[in-house]
Amino acid sequence: MTFLLGLLAGVILALVARALLTRALLIKLRRDISRLNAGDHGPLLAAFADDAVIRFNEGSHRFSGVHRDRAAIERFLREFTNAGIQGEIRTIWPSGPPWAMTLLVRFDDGATGADGEQLYANRTVLLARTRWGRIVEQEDFYVDTARIEAFDRRLTALGIPPLAAGD
Repeated sequence: MTFLLGLLAGVILALVARALLTRALLIKLRRDISRLNAGDHGPLLAAFADDAVIRFNEGSHRFSGVHRDRAAIERFLREFTNAGIQGEIRTIWPSGPPWAMTLLVRFDDGATGADGEQLYANRTVLLARTRWGRIVEQEDFYVDTARIEAFDRRLTALGIPPLAAGD
């Protein structure tokens, strides 16, 4: 009987710990995205390992490609804020141990013009792999990738060019 009570207590403790970890991750990432929405990419950039990689939808747009290392990821995040994109984390699903987690994140993003017109909106699932709390790999999956290219064309028409190399 004592063994079963100990086992039950261990299972309950593990479930509670997992729920608390998920909640803590959600709070941290939402805070980082809030700062990104305000134009400060620093907190989110700090979540990436030095050798991290972001794989973003290939296409003829300013965000396209594989962004390797923190310098490339910083440029990617600056491009994101330069375009006026605002994002929101809807939910997060973690799996694996804390030192090697995989996260699925539902992320919705959009941009509104100076006149209040919606220029862009999309839904995304981000697949992130972590190592000891740092993101080492992220891949973004969009509901409609054509919207990204249309948004890029719209930004160019509004006089918002892509950042120049080295910016």
